[in-house]
Amino acid sequence: MIYVGIDVAKDKHDCCILGSEADNLYPVFTIPNNKAGFDELYEKIFSVTNDRTEIKVGLEATGHYSLNLLGSLIDKGLTTCVINPLHTNLYRKGLSLRKTKTDKVDAGSIAMMLMTDKTLKPYSDTSYHSEELKSLTRYRFDKVQERAKLKSSVARLVNILFPELEKLVPSLHMASVYALLSEFPGASYVAESHLTHLRNVLETASKGRYGRDMAVTIRDAAKNSIGSVMPAKSMELKHTIHLIEVLTDEIDEIEVSIKSIMDTCNSPIMTIPGISYRMGAMILAEVGDFSRFSNADQILAFAGLSPSTYQSGQLDSSYSHMEKRGSRYLRYALFNATKFVCKWDESFGAYLSKKISEGKHYNVAVGHAAKKLIRTIYRMELTGEAYRK
Repeated sequence: MIYVGIDVAKDKHDCCILGSEADNLYPVFTIPNNKAGFDELYEKIFSVTNDRTEIKVGLEATGHYSLNLLGSLIDKGLTTCVINPLHTNLYRKGLSLRKTKTDKVDAGSIAMMLMTDKTLKPYSDTSYHSEELKSLTRYRFDKVQERAKLKSSVARLVNILFPELEKLVPSLHMASVYALLSEFPGASYVAESHLTHLRNVLETASKGRYGRDMAVTIRDAAKNSIGSVMPAKSMELKHTIHLIEVLTDEIDEIEVSIKSIMDTCNSPIMTIPGISYRMGAMILAEVGDFSRFSNADQILAFAGLSPSTYQSGQLDSSYSHMEKRGSRYLRYALFNATKFVCKWDESFGAYLSKKISEGKHYNVAVGHAAKKLIRTIYRMELTGEAYRK
């Protein structure tokens, strides 16, 4: 076997090629991150052997820096393992007590890991081609988080400019309220507005739900408002609402693309009550190829949902925190999907109630239900069977 360890960076990659006896077939070398560099790497690998089944390549999961190289390795038909950087860091420290950490040393450590750690699973073609779905779901997640922060800013600004408005409407984050605040960004603007114009703005944005009565109520509240008159804050409010509307349009566009991919997947995960294509897509994208996990507990560990353990001598910790070392996106998707599954499925709802009745905090009980859910999803994805209660 030939073991190739690659330490990935932005502009260059350090490579180490070892033989079956841990002998260096080449001195550790550096290639540029371009086609010429990739060709140099393949030339040296194939000069040792042309049998692709005898070649095993490993590299760290370094985000977008490793994506192009990973795709090239898979296209070449080479068995490739993507390794958690935490794993390689601990392995390197276990080889020596010296504080030596360089890119060339890391490349050698990765090659040694490939040789000694038989638990490493190759990165599958299925996982690589789910990268598009992963990019979309993570992009949507970031956009939604960004929009949530802007919505908090709107609530803060309304509390300064027109605090009475919040009690007059079901929510500040409605199309009709945004239209009102975009046109009249503050109580002073509403108080000075013409009633007919105010009514038309509300009526158009709410599609007839709000009319003259609501316009009168809001204007009367504005005339007696304690809100400050601050043109700078009013400008900030208008701009913030505009940004929210732009983000909402972008999120809608992203969701159309996600749904299009999910429609072609025909995944049985969508048959579970309470799992929407948004959370289902994020779970599928983050896990990738389910067959690369030996059991569902490995997926729990990958998501960081497994409990930490600590035992030494007579000490055995009785209160274990969740590890939270895995994919935060998968952890988020599983946790939120579980809440809806427990609401729409009787068996999961009963399981959640049972854990709560045992004295567990709600979030802890949801964590237990999430473990039950991922075991169910794991079995369904491997067998292709639809969900059965």
